Amino acid sequence: MNIIRLSRTNLSSGSFLKVETREVDDWEQQFTDALEIGYSYQLAKRMEQFKTNPALGYRTAGSKAEFETGEMLRREMEAIGLKDVHKDKVTVDAWEFEKAEMRFTDSEGVRHCFQLGAYQTNFDTEGTREFEIVYLGKGTADCYDCVDVEGKLVLVDINQRDEWWINFPVYQAHLRGAAALVAVQEQGYGEVHNTALNAQDIAGPADAPAFSISQADAWVLKKAMMEAGSCPDESGMEPGNMGAVLVEFEARTTVAPDRETYNIVGTIPGRGTDRMILITAHYDSYFSGFQDDNAAVAMMFGIARALLKGGYRPKFNLVFCAMAAEEWGVANSKYDWSTGAYEEVFTAHPEWRGKTFANFNFELPAHAHGQMDAVRCTYEYEDFLSRFLEGVEVDEAAYPDGVEVLCPIQTWSDDFSMAVAGIPSMVNEFSGGEFMETHYHSQFDNDNVYQEPVYLFHHVLYGRLVMAFDRLLLPPMNFERLIRAVTDSDDVGIRRKAEADIWEMKRALKKAKEVSRVLYRRITELNRDYAALLAQGDMDAADRMFERYGDMQERLLYIFRKEQDYFVRLNWHDEVLFPQEAVQDNLRALYKALRHAGEGNARAALEDVYGIDNNRYAFLFDEQVFNYFTQYVLNQPGNRLKWGAGRIVHHENLFQLVRSLKEKLEEGREKAVDLTPEYLELKRVTENQTACYRDDIRYMTESIKKLTAWMQECLTM
Repeated sequence: MNIIRLSRTNLSSGSFLKVETREVDDWEQQFTDALEIGYSYQLAKRMEQFKTNPALGYRTAGSKAEFETGEMLRREMEAIGLKDVHKDKVTVDAWEFEKAEMRFTDSEGVRHCFQLGAYQTNFDTEGTREFEIVYLGKGTADCYDCVDVEGKLVLVDINQRDEWWINFPVYQAHLRGAAALVAVQEQGYGEVHNTALNAQDIAGPADAPAFSISQADAWVLKKAMMEAGSCPDESGMEPGNMGAVLVEFEARTTVAPDRETYNIVGTIPGRGTDRMILITAHYDSYFSGFQDDNAAVAMMFGIARALLKGGYRPKFNLVFCAMAAEEWGVANSKYDWSTGAYEEVFTAHPEWRGKTFANFNFELPAHAHGQMDAVRCTYEYEDFLSRFLEGVEVDEAAYPDGVEVLCPIQTWSDDFSMAVAGIPSMVNEFSGGEFMETHYHSQFDNDNVYQEPVYLFHHVLYGRLVMAFDRLLLPPMNFERLIRAVTDSDDVGIRRKAEADIWEMKRALKKAKEVSRVLYRRITELNRDYAALLAQGDMDAADRMFERYGDMQERLLYIFRKEQDYFVRLNWHDEVLFPQEAVQDNLRALYKALRHAGEGNARAALEDVYGIDNNRYAFLFDEQVFNYFTQYVLNQPGNRLKWGAGRIVHHENLFQLVRSLKEKLEEGREKAVDLTPEYLELKRVTENQTACYRDDIRYMTESIKKLTAWMQECLTM
């Protein structure tokens, strides 16, 4: 059993927690004894000195501040004793955000100065300029009716978590001739305080400028607009009732395509092998970025430093990589984040694929995102991690409800780029807590939210997990977990309605489950035998066994990589799913829409159609906006789509259908109306999607058979 207990002492910044371990070997004890949590905390704070924007912070992709931070991290890697320290050059679209200040004098003569956040777009006022600014509610197409925005700033409210992303209203404003859009987060992000600014990736073109403003500052402008409009109180706060006000604006934000930036790499060399364990965190940030991701980079350094100070001698090459351009790095792409990581493993070091047993990626690790902690991983490592964590305990100062394992990997961070490259990955779970809605990507992400027991626990946990993987002969892949997930994804009702031949797939899944179970038993036995040799100190025999099973190591990693190609798809919300699931979900909505259209129920049919692909936005923005953000996913080259290339399939553009249903709804109100044309269109789309679903089932069946054959080959090695 591996037990980790933390006893609290002084928990102030830079202090130390005493680590008590029981039933662990000498190397683990020496590692925990060598940990200095104060070192990691201070390194995270040191990273804040480099800023793109002097007032707000920001350390953006390809910027001077990112370069300077990378240089500091390179020197730090050398100082703590890592070997082969170097910078890997990668190409990204760079962003420099230097300034965004808005000044305004209200009707009482009070002078206001607002600091604005920015998005990754081009806008340079070349000094202070005067603009009219108008309020347009949610910034949807109908908000522009009878409102002239040519050359003006447009102020809109947005909730990116529960509604649409920032790119839709930004491009809508751009098409209507606005100089720039200024967004205020009303909910979803930045909820910690009404003075919070928020930053996210733009997922749109660089020539459609966008900025962010706090609720408090926006209210000053809205109040003045009401006074200038036809209704001077909140009861008439609609775009048509609000007047324009004059502001002074000075901004410099610049996107530069195809610029060089650097991932910073250092290694603790292994013994006579090219096999790797990869530890990563990203060093670009919004605002000061204490949690996201300074603390993560510093934790990576803290683990490396403790391993070195404790004298640990790994078998694997332990490669530590500070990644650039995670928050953003490619213009005009739906998949514009995790660019530095993607380029590292697909361009700079594609040879890492097939050699790397695991990627440990760190995000926001110095704050508890719930009562229970979690390690999020690829399906194949769930079993191994669950068994490891069975013996891990932590006191209530960190996670009173313990630790669990979640899968699959999500698209939120660099571990997804690693996984689809064929490197099994994991990350400390960070996306489920309220921090994401309150502090995340705001100026309130600072060391006021630092929780030292959590930070230390993650140092200890992931340091020991690195050592646990370093003692493996074979990557501990349980492919049965993936097979179970594929089986669970099957919707029997949809399959029957679509008359899909699912039975062959079921037989293939059953065979794959049987073979994967035998294979994982074999992997576990071999890893146990190898561990016994290490425990006996017979390093020569262990090394011979490691070399003996080199082909099997490579084959297992090859299977994992092919799984990512065969089985990983995305929907329009960037959720990870299997190939048939997107069409399956579409068919579920289409069957309901057909029934409601047949009944003449336009309202219900419209709600059903909203569930198909990305059509929920269809009636809210101009058709040109909708088409732009559809086609740039389907018809851009892979080097612009990065990790999302080819992972959205079988799209149906239903803009005209949505418009027609909405018009019928307006005409008929709640009465039954003639929806015959809409019914026929839905029937045509259903036939298309049914054909795609049957193809996907056949594709899945053949993919599962290939997977099974490869697993059987492994059993002969």
